[in-house]
Amino acid sequence: MDSGLLFSFLAVDLLLVCVPGADWAYVIATALRGSSVMRAVAGLVCGYALHTALATAGLAVLVAGSPGLLTVLTVAGAGYLLWLGWGVLRRPAVPSAAAPGAIGPVAPDGRLFLRGATISGLNPKGLLLYLSVLPQFLTLRGAHLPVPAQTAALGLLHMACCAVVYLTVGVLARALLAARPAAARAVTRTSGAAMLGIGAFLLVERLATL
Repeated sequence: MDSGLLFSFLAVDLLLVCVPGADWAYVIATALRGSSVMRAVAGLVCGYALHTALATAGLAVLVAGSPGLLTVLTVAGAGYLLWLGWGVLRRPAVPSAAAPGAIGPVAPDGRLFLRGATISGLNPKGLLLYLSVLPQFLTLRGAHLPVPAQTAALGLLHMACCAVVYLTVGVLARALLAARPAAARAVTRTSGAAMLGIGAFLLVERLATL
């Protein structure tokens, strides 16, 4: 692939990944509860691995061309975000005596991974990223690599960006907020509100097109 296209995609992708959203909210909440940020981020990246596999196989285009299937995925993703956001608002982070410096109950690693994979895997905006942004950086003619290989390479680059940014967010959240219960509680509530807002927006946006 052309190095210029790779760097251009990297710049655009980093800009998108650095915009706070449901993934950020999940990582911050995980960090403040003293759970494994690494497991949570691994789950999120695994969800985007699914998007990468679908895009590489050409199935993402099939989903985009099927309004009914896209609606089902969007509603499922929005509903899951609403459920998570309400749970965070209903039980905001509180100091945990069981783990000094941790905030709230510590979730099992397996559940952290599965929840992260579900959040990113059902995130309609993740699918749209692969459908609308990634194809603009593919070389269709005269390329040394076939289109599926280019798609897989860009998908892997996106997954790497997500891993680096989200791990940084989790580490900073734990370092800066774990010793400040009031600030941690406020950030957790903000994360829950962000999940609710994003879920509601996606749900209304999709239902309005029916």
